[in-house]
Amino acid sequence: MTDSTLDKEGGCRCGRVRLKVTKPPFLTMACHCKGCQNMSSSAFSLSAAIPSDGFEVTEGEPVIGGLHGASKHYFCGWCMTWMFTRPEGIDWFVNLRPTMLDDAAWSTPFMETWTSEKLAWATTAAVHSYEALPPMDAYEALMKEFAEWEAG
Repeated sequence: MTDSTLDKEGGCRCGRVRLKVTKPPFLTMACHCKGCQNMSSSAFSLSAAIPSDGFEVTEGEPVIGGLHGASKHYFCGWCMTWMFTRPEGIDWFVNLRPTMLDDAAWSTPFMETWTSEKLAWATTAAVHSYEALPPMDAYEALMKEFAEWEAG
């Protein structure tokens, strides 16, 4: 998602909750953990870490679902589409499910996490793979490399 493709809009399956993204992601990823498999009803979930000040819900009111734990997983209260997550203690980005955007073709995962729990047949085009999560001190370099990768 380069600067020329900003102001992306999207929404849940039924369209009752709509959102807008005005800043490019810090990272894109696929998570293979069992929790994401269950919540997405798929082999993995996709995420785009969007700066909080570049993300807004423009219509409707998402509800909290998932585990109802410290990290807040937001869903449409009508169609129950899992739309985005606000990770606990990290308020500077939102983990958007990029397939919520009307045009999600740009959303190739740059990294994949929790490959220790992935289904044997599940593959992605990710550049980096981690058995769990990357170490915290790796994120700065990953975000820099992602920006260069995105620029092409």
